[in-house]
Amino acid sequence: MPLIKHEIYIDAPINVCFDLARNVDVHIETAKKTKERAIDGVKAGLMENGDIVTWEAIHLGIKQELTAKIIKMERPYKFIDVMVKGAFHSFTHTHEFSEDGTGTIMIDIFSYQSPFGILGKIADKLFLEKYMRAFIVNRAKELKSIAENSK
Repeated sequence: MPLIKHEIYIDAPINVCFDLARNVDVHIETAKKTKERAIDGVKAGLMENGDIVTWEAIHLGIKQELTAKIIKMERPYKFIDVMVKGAFHSFTHTHEFSEDGTGTIMIDIFSYQSPFGILGKIADKLFLEKYMRAFIVNRAKELKSIAENSK
């Protein structure tokens, strides 16, 4: 099961970073490249523990839907979302935040299991893990830009 971990420093308070990371509108803004939009469940504003959202996006040239649920929230330090329905066999995305001086360290930990058994494992090695890492890193950079420019 691939595990992607990405850490970034954001020059903004922890509460700001935490709220931006769980904001549906900000998620849409930071995932413009995949034309992501919320089509069911929470469609705008802040996600809370237990909330579900269905995303529609274009990944790897294919329009897809993915439903995720927030299963744990420890404001403003952590929240975890898991896939309920979608293209992966499963995934868990942990978002962690810690104060660092006047800023925040944001850590994304994304573990997933591809569908299709051995074919999925081959896809991971050939392109999927690299694609998912780039998606997570790009979203983090976009979130950092929004947080630091909203001061």
